[in-house]
Amino acid sequence: MESANDGAARLSEFGLINRYFAKHVSRARLGIGDDAALIDLPSDALLAVTTDTLNEGVHFLHGADPAKLGHKALAVNLSDLAAMGAVPRYALLALSMPVADPAWLEAFSAGFFALANRHNVELIGGDTTRGALSVTITAMGEVDSRALRRDGARPGDDIWVSGTLGGAALGLACLQGSVEVEPADRSAMIALLETPTPRVELGIALRGIASAAIDISDGLTGDLVHILDRSGVAAALDWTRVPQPAALSRLGDESRARQMALAGGDDYELLFTAAPERASEILSLGRSIGVPLARIGEIRGREDTARMLEIRGLTPAESGILQSHDHFRPY
Repeated sequence: MESANDGAARLSEFGLINRYFAKHVSRARLGIGDDAALIDLPSDALLAVTTDTLNEGVHFLHGADPAKLGHKALAVNLSDLAAMGAVPRYALLALSMPVADPAWLEAFSAGFFALANRHNVELIGGDTTRGALSVTITAMGEVDSRALRRDGARPGDDIWVSGTLGGAALGLACLQGSVEVEPADRSAMIALLETPTPRVELGIALRGIASAAIDISDGLTGDLVHILDRSGVAAALDWTRVPQPAALSRLGDESRARQMALAGGDDYELLFTAAPERASEILSLGRSIGVPLARIGEIRGREDTARMLEIRGLTPAESGILQSHDHFRPY
């Protein structure tokens, strides 16, 4: 009787590509099967391209559910496209793994394609190799001249955020065993970490409304600073307005909850700025697509403040200990 490992040993690189990843494409001129893919673009479209790598032990824990990993690997890239206001179109997948395990590949590809099909994304190429478990996806989308960018924030603009912040960080703490919460809270927060929802529809709808945007991957404060740097402005946030999941307020550790909500990362919500007169339009937009939106502060001129980022409701000492995620910061 053949074991799973026997089957894995005989599964060649091209065999696994054909079995798990070679799907029919209808939009691309040429997909998987040649040295490169061929795609057509409308004459008035810009191509938005982004790439992200997820490494075992850095971005996900050893033994992570492969279906959820397939979802998240694509979701973090779609979140980047959402932050540009782009319509997702294509993806490339580079997959490194110690062994070609059919059960793992079946689950991973199922998770990947479930999200890809939801957003009409075609997998048109990539690479597979043996090595430490690592997933790299390059996603491409179409956007017009109204593409959202980080450099458009202006003094007087409101600062907005979608969804809630800090849930993914709490989910990671649950998996690591550093906090104890109610079972229902644990399941909900881990789901936010492992299967984030890219705000694609919101990003597209914000074209022509938002003046700047970014997705929150490394934490609210750190990602907001990216907008402030690129736009040459400063900002004031209201800590009491930052939306958090109820599980975070039940944590019983105010300092840690604050760190998770302001700097925890992995939320993949959209952070954006807009002129104050667009506020009612933005709130209506959020209701129409079913995404909660909260106004959490305002943009200032650099000359109007001594600090690039002020967080109202916190002391300077409390604000100073916030650290967003940094891959190269020693732990």
